[in-house]
Amino acid sequence: MPLKLSLKPSERFVLNGAVVQNGDRRGVLILQNKASVLREKDIMQEEEATTPARHIYFPVMMMYLDEPNALRYHDEFVRRLSEFMSVIRNPDILADCVAISKHAMAREYYKALMLSRKLIEYEDERLSDVASGVSADRG
Repeated sequence: MPLKLSLKPSERFVLNGAVVQNGDRRGVLILQNKASVLREKDIMQEEEATTPARHIYFPVMMMYLDEPNALRYHDEFVRRLSEFMSVIRNPDILADCVAISKHAMAREYYKALMLSRKLIEYEDERLSDVASGVSADRG
């Protein structure tokens, strides 16, 4: 099934490792076969991986973008996911962690990556609760 990307003017994305930028008008790109595509908003630079959830997201992203070398990033992913799971008590987030692991093991890196975004959202909520003085439960 083809993948249709609707692009904003000047929007960038990664396509099989190449950074591509749309022109000055909205555009549509249709990919007819399997390719690793990641929009600019979903791309994380290594120096942006500064929190536990982002330390999970980054190696998953690299496994997705550089699938032939996925094993290079796998050990870091496993270590970071294990660390994260050891301190989380929320059963829904733990279930997401298990699902991320299953997707990664099945080489379904895009699914693992999108689910990893939920960990970042959860973490951001907890950090903002702590910053605002709201009692953050461990759930």
